[in-house]
Amino acid sequence: MKQRLILCLTLAASALVASCASPTAADYAAEKPVLDLKTYFNGDITAHGLFTDRSGKVVRRFVVTMKCTWQGDDGVLDEHFVYSDGQTQRRVWKLHQLADGHFSGTAEDVVGTAQGQSAGNAFQWGYTLRLPVDGKTYEVQFDDWMYLIDEHVMLNKAVMSKFGVRLGEVTLAFHKP
Repeated sequence: MKQRLILCLTLAASALVASCASPTAADYAAEKPVLDLKTYFNGDITAHGLFTDRSGKVVRRFVVTMKCTWQGDDGVLDEHFVYSDGQTQRRVWKLHQLADGHFSGTAEDVVGTAQGQSAGNAFQWGYTLRLPVDGKTYEVQFDDWMYLIDEHVMLNKAVMSKFGVRLGEVTLAFHKP
């Protein structure tokens, strides 16, 4: 009886650990169309997005206009945000393509260097962002996923967390003319 209990607890623990496994970019390697970041993020792009809190309530809506350029393996994504309350923000990403679909990136409000990987139609991007809220600045982590739908549309879903606790999500729809 004791052995059965131990076996059941071991199986339950294994199932719990397996259910917590996160997807990787490699999981999407066979998906089409293939995302080439240097091709998609080149030229003018518009994105419409929203931030939802952990309960799913929409807290903020915004539009982003982007001017994107590449020279060799180095790219610049110049993002201009306009929020539904009239506030504006600018973020300039400086990206660098590494080997095997990997990318690194920096921006003024990003702590350290963002790391990402592209495979198939997906791109996963992880970074820590300095987020100003009510006069204070918090460092929050982003697990950012982009999925190319076709040559014009890419969807983006990012989970924002602090100390491993999910704070909310950012959802974006990019459109490239």
